[in-house]
Amino acid sequence: MSFKIIIDSCGELTPGMKKDTRIVSAPLTLEVGGETFIDDDNFCQKEFLEKVAASPECPKSSCPSPKFYYDSFKTGEEHQYAVTLSSELSGSYNSARLGRNMALDDHPEHKIYVFNSRSASVGETLIAEKIVECEEKGMSFEKVIHTVEEYISRQNTYFVLENLETLRKNGRLSNFKAFFATALKIKPICAATPEGEICQLGQARGINKALVKMVDYIVEKAVDSEHRTLAITHCNCPERAQMVLDAILGRIKVRDFFILDTAGVSSMYAGDGGIIVVL
Repeated sequence: MSFKIIIDSCGELTPGMKKDTRIVSAPLTLEVGGETFIDDDNFCQKEFLEKVAASPECPKSSCPSPKFYYDSFKTGEEHQYAVTLSSELSGSYNSARLGRNMALDDHPEHKIYVFNSRSASVGETLIAEKIVECEEKGMSFEKVIHTVEEYISRQNTYFVLENLETLRKNGRLSNFKAFFATALKIKPICAATPEGEICQLGQARGINKALVKMVDYIVEKAVDSEHRTLAITHCNCPERAQMVLDAILGRIKVRDFFILDTAGVSSMYAGDGGIIVVL
């Protein structure tokens, strides 16, 4: 059974995914200081972070167009899926849905489904991996959808950022108790709600204490972790990511784990030094 997965570029691709022709990245566009960056294989995190640091303006992102999704769905695989950023954080989900509807107008016999990750970054990566796992087991289209939606409902996303300014200025902190204690180096520990919005779990003084507290939340919430994959992305702080990984693995067992660098969109929102964990 042939299949295809389109994952918007907020979802980082593992090295294996980059080689898998069944997986396509839908690039978002980033703007900062009057310059445009395409979030694709040519994205340079170092250059982008330097531009963000030098610009008084807040960076912004634009989601892939419905036409991109429409064109991607026209290739005719028997099962086609898209995985997008949380619909509460981006227009990518609605764009993918429009592209799907356009494709089905032309080819009503096609089987196309769009997953709202209700997450971001490696949350999307893990969902794409789950789709591949289900397809390779020979599941029906309907069974894949049911299984992956169940997986999404049990997925948990956590993050600690050096600052929340980009999220705040771009309106991604609705229903969020913003915390402006930069002088005290207070760092919020954040998570995704079941609906895909951002919530604050707690706070700590200093990034390391915040990371320790985040690990406590992860371990406390972990259910059936020995059958799940732990994924971490970091924005320009590999040692910090490794520290978090070691701390988690020292307390719970997982089926598998990996660490990735943030791609463009995740780098924009996580900011230099940010850590995102999904289990």
